[in-house]
Amino acid sequence: MTHVGITLPGFGADAVEHAQHAEGLGLESVWHGDHLIPVNPFPDATLVLATVAATTTRIKLGFGVMVLPLRPVAWAAKQVATLQHLSGERVLLGVGTGGDAHGEAAWRAVDVPFAERGRRLDAALAVLPDLVRGEAASVHGADVVLSPGAAMPPVLVGGGGGAALRRAARFGDHWYPAFVPFRAVSSGVARLRELAEEHGRPVCGVTVGVSVALGDVPASAVEHRIRSMTDYGLTERQAREVLVTGSVDQARDHFGRLAEAGADRVVAMPFTEDRFRQAELVASAAVA
Repeated sequence: MTHVGITLPGFGADAVEHAQHAEGLGLESVWHGDHLIPVNPFPDATLVLATVAATTTRIKLGFGVMVLPLRPVAWAAKQVATLQHLSGERVLLGVGTGGDAHGEAAWRAVDVPFAERGRRLDAALAVLPDLVRGEAASVHGADVVLSPGAAMPPVLVGGGGGAALRRAARFGDHWYPAFVPFRAVSSGVARLRELAEEHGRPVCGVTVGVSVALGDVPASAVEHRIRSMTDYGLTERQAREVLVTGSVDQARDHFGRLAEAGADRVVAMPFTEDRFRQAELVASAAVA
């Protein structure tokens, strides 16, 4: 079975209302991005998900993704453990290095070198589980124990390249790429099997983020979204290939092909303003 989740809207919308709507539709999870200094206004992911946790009962709460190197790892662990307690252990901890699309402003603001983000993420992931669970971990040469501890949530390592695959195999429970074609999912799964054997760990699951606009969508909106996706390193041809548009049946087919390629979960990322309607269409497409 492939789980299907959906991203929450950013600034200016009621995340609670959207999350409750998604929960009522039977979607598995809601997700929120993590940006300190983005192009557009964007609220803090941890606080948004904490608010959603207090107003829902079942739906899982995903970071899509927490840019862990921007934070001191002990503070991040404290936030994750607290959110686990508040939500009844519904957290899905997507993590990543932060892409190039938003530039270096956030990194300068927290005095973290942009070039060190990969190394810092690896160092954080090495100690994060112990910190979240309330067990002793060595942080900057000192033993740290946080309280109260909590169950460590699943870790989903964001990114589509080789570094992300290696990081997922070493630290993660899922590999979490976005905007990738079916063949890249298949080849990634094959590589994860090889890496899992090298590390003596179980093979990761796979969560795939997809950009979605179903139903009658203006061509201008689709073209604008395609242009914006090129900021994430895609060519126009690649963007058209991975975009999910059209009917519910077409979306269901796309989700099914991702499942055949090895995906356990699809996270729909609507790009039109009719977010409630998009959630309803995505939920219909999620039905086997």
